[in-house]
Amino acid sequence: MRIIEIFNKYGVKIDKNQEKMFENYYKYLIEENEKYNLTAITEENEVIFKHFLDSVLAVKNITKNAKIIDIGSGAGFPAIPLKIVRPDLTIYMVDSLNKRVNFLNELIKKLNLDNTFAIHSRAEDFIKNNREKFDFAVARAVAPLNTLLEYLIPYVKVGGKLLIYKSQKLDEELETAQNALKILCGNVDKVENFFIEEYNLERKILVINKYKPTPAKYPRSQNKPKLKPL
Repeated sequence: MRIIEIFNKYGVKIDKNQEKMFENYYKYLIEENEKYNLTAITEENEVIFKHFLDSVLAVKNITKNAKIIDIGSGAGFPAIPLKIVRPDLTIYMVDSLNKRVNFLNELIKKLNLDNTFAIHSRAEDFIKNNREKFDFAVARAVAPLNTLLEYLIPYVKVGGKLLIYKSQKLDEELETAQNALKILCGNVDKVENFFIEEYNLERKILVINKYKPTPAKYPRSQNKPKLKPL
């Protein structure tokens, strides 16, 4: 099946130009993968389903012209696929590894993406000038939920949302994250369930609302969100 058909099957419509962008993304990802150690998944169909399609499953939750931050972007998932599908979005990708940021900057040029920025920084540093400036924060395969919430929620405006990509263990993670949600001023809006039958994959998208400003001391520095989660 072509990428355009695969996406359509799962309710995401793209045109031939967008399909070509995904093809070019795949080619460049594979070309550069050994240099940057970006993904263990390299077979084309697997990349299409497990990276590209997976990344865009949350797209219907995103409002028009939204400003989005992706923390721990790695090879650009989910931010770049979301941008390809939704050119109206403004995307900021933050990663602590400079080589990944170099890859992302080259990818942005190759795909000719506007309003798309890759930043070499730690999440707890970039927040200093970017607190509550984003409509959405997204993250995929980055950290346990209670840690992730501390990094993400401070970036989002009051009334904004988090879109967090998780697998089957979400229920357990949500239980341990209740304290973090309360402290950081977020609550669960909904959980969307997806099943990618071609690879027998379950995917959950956790949607979290931010209902009031997060206390200024979060996120904590010195790796505390990971070492001592809320």
